[in-house]
Amino acid sequence: MILEQVEVGNFAVFAYIIGCPDSGEGVIVDPAAEVDRLVTIANKRGITRITYIINTHGHADHAGGNRKLKGLTGAKILIHKEDAERLSRPSPLVLQLFECEASPPPDRTVADGELIEFGRRHLKVLHTPGHTPGGICLLADSQVVTGDTLFVGGIGRTDLPGGSFDLLIHSIQTKLAALPDETVVLPGHNYGVRPCSTIGQEKRSNPFIRR
Repeated sequence: MILEQVEVGNFAVFAYIIGCPDSGEGVIVDPAAEVDRLVTIANKRGITRITYIINTHGHADHAGGNRKLKGLTGAKILIHKEDAERLSRPSPLVLQLFECEASPPPDRTVADGELIEFGRRHLKVLHTPGHTPGGICLLADSQVVTGDTLFVGGIGRTDLPGGSFDLLIHSIQTKLAALPDETVVLPGHNYGVRPCSTIGQEKRSNPFIRR
């Protein structure tokens, strides 16, 4: 599987380009900004068709490039149903803060355990509410894209509308901490001491989940 982590925009957001080397199909997760750059990187990695735009949650800082990317590629936008309205109806003040456009409505919603297929590869959806009600993580073989659920050394904030600290911790403990320790953690922001980690490392060092 092709997987490229790309920091974009002014808010340390990580977008992810994930593709099937056999078919040239791929997806882009959380295209916050710099859409042209993301498409260029995808093409250089052999991804010639972007099938889906996947948002790990509905906050505008992760979805600011949705509209442009959909216009360029025709890709379908996917998000969990609990964040569908949050994605397409952000506050004008939020759009001004992040200097971005509102996303079009999702073309399809996804559910816990669903497989998102592209070419001969797939991502497994893990519903991990807490940062937002519809937050998801995406399991790609031995790697997991965690959005704003789990960071390197930290977790997503829970003081915004729809957030719940207890629910977020429950999601992390039941869905993420249950993964093999060698699973690579690919977070939604470059907030840690390094851009990625492992489940085992987070169990040992993340103050919110270590045991």
